[in-house]
Amino acid sequence: MKPTDEVVFLFDCDNTLLDNDHVQNDLQAHLDREFGAASAGRYWEIFEQLRTELGYADYLGTLQRYRADEMSDPHLLQMSAFLIDYPFADRLYPHAIEAVKHLGGWGPTVILSDGDVVFQPRKIQRSGLWQAVEGRVLIYIHKEKMLDDVQQRYPAEHYVIVDDKLRILADMKAIMGDRLTTVFPRQGHYAFDAKSNAAYPAADLTVEHIGDLLNYRLPALLNAARAGMTGRNIL
Repeated sequence: MKPTDEVVFLFDCDNTLLDNDHVQNDLQAHLDREFGAASAGRYWEIFEQLRTELGYADYLGTLQRYRADEMSDPHLLQMSAFLIDYPFADRLYPHAIEAVKHLGGWGPTVILSDGDVVFQPRKIQRSGLWQAVEGRVLIYIHKEKMLDDVQQRYPAEHYVIVDDKLRILADMKAIMGDRLTTVFPRQGHYAFDAKSNAAYPAADLTVEHIGDLLNYRLPALLNAARAGMTGRNIL
């Protein structure tokens, strides 16, 4: 049986530690430049179809399905190279790695992400996040439904989850209650979707940037649910 830690810190990847909106914008520019607006539009149409079917963003799966329509286009190989070789380390939010290491001083840090089994690990590895959490990476299809598995792999008395989606935070909080502190960094397009976010309760702690967590110490994080703090700097 694994020893139980006092606290385990769970970090989402996209738009929490890594600016995935920026990655998508770069991909959009690449598609427009290399394939034209019509083909780019078809790629994103398939992308949204797959996201609805699978429950996560599947960039390479979209490319595979796009290929079925464009078997003779040699540029497809360039598109895959763009995705696989993308410099993800350049798209980390400021102080993201430092924030992970800062919280890692009190307990294990774990990347908890949704995604496919090829591109998402590649992204986490090339960004440097895999090394930052010493290989503690979990990638699911619906991570909010996999909390039993998370707790079995990383037993703890308390968990802190940092995620840019209020829906995910609310779902996890409903399951784990006071054993989970939810942290909401207001980054990325999901974080500013006022209509969607209005349907969910506020997180235990809201910060404007992932780097703001450098200003927090463990007692402040563990007491966030009771204190109802929203972005204050607590030393």
